[in-house]
Amino acid sequence: MSEKTDWEIPADARPRPEDFAFDLDRALNSVLRLEATVPSDAFSAATLGTERAGNAVLIRENGLVLTIGYLMSEADSIWLYSNDGQALAGHALAYDYETGFGLVQALGRFNVAPLPIGSADDLGVGEPVIVAGAGGRRRSISAQVMVRREFAGYWEYLLDEALFTAPAHPNWGGAALIGRDGKLAGIGSLFVQQSVDGGAAQDLNMIVPIDALKPILKDLLTYGRVPRPARPWLGIYAAETDGRVVVVGLSPKGPAQAVGIKKGDVILTVGDQEITSLAELYRQVWALGAAGVEVPLTLARDERPRLAAVKSADRSQFMKTPRLPQA
Repeated sequence: MSEKTDWEIPADARPRPEDFAFDLDRALNSVLRLEATVPSDAFSAATLGTERAGNAVLIRENGLVLTIGYLMSEADSIWLYSNDGQALAGHALAYDYETGFGLVQALGRFNVAPLPIGSADDLGVGEPVIVAGAGGRRRSISAQVMVRREFAGYWEYLLDEALFTAPAHPNWGGAALIGRDGKLAGIGSLFVQQSVDGGAAQDLNMIVPIDALKPILKDLLTYGRVPRPARPWLGIYAAETDGRVVVVGLSPKGPAQAVGIKKGDVILTVGDQEITSLAELYRQVWALGAAGVEVPLTLARDERPRLAAVKSADRSQFMKTPRLPQA
């Protein structure tokens, strides 16, 4: 997940200071570049790579940084770079699988101001926003909110409401969504191609609203996680097609692989509940209880039904835990 550094947003698509009532450059300087390395034997190395790069946002003067969790998950080395060239090592503090947020503590203080945390609640469709990457105006794009809706990811991830913005930022991971008040309204997670209002598919960024962080931030800082029962995890990568949910991949050594579920299997039911979407699949699985609960599935393979009882797991138990950097 490393990315090229020799690119810029076209000048006519960049935010302009005269269009905002806040100090634009001060706000953009809060967005840092994050580079992480992950051991080759890490659980996520096969899917996300061992070298990852993206963005992160300074949210406290003490060096607390917010990013999207897949950039720093299982990392044994994290470096953060400010727009003025300052570089500080970072320590992975927390990764919340339900929201996707990740927290990193810089081992020092940056010479820039943190970006105040705002809200995405009032960002309606058509609202102008900035999607900001590290590098100031030349790496930031003037955008607008195109739609607010549920988002289900193929990796057993579900947001009740996400923001989708356009034009799409080419380096979306960990980018800051900044509202007209100059405050942080969300964190960039994905590049997607989806239809808006039934039209042709277009390039969008999926943004995790910052409001999802507020109720869990204290717990993440205190415990490195939210002290709630872990959701049951199957280790399935799935996709929707024509009203059916199809297995498109499996996590190595995950619960689903262990019981013989295969790529191409169609998930028909969870228990006696019919499944026609990813959101339905996740909600039905999670409604059965905490991680460790047995999940009864009806599958179709070569158009023939078969049953599978999957002993779910806690996803975090497969991941390497953060370690303090060596002196």
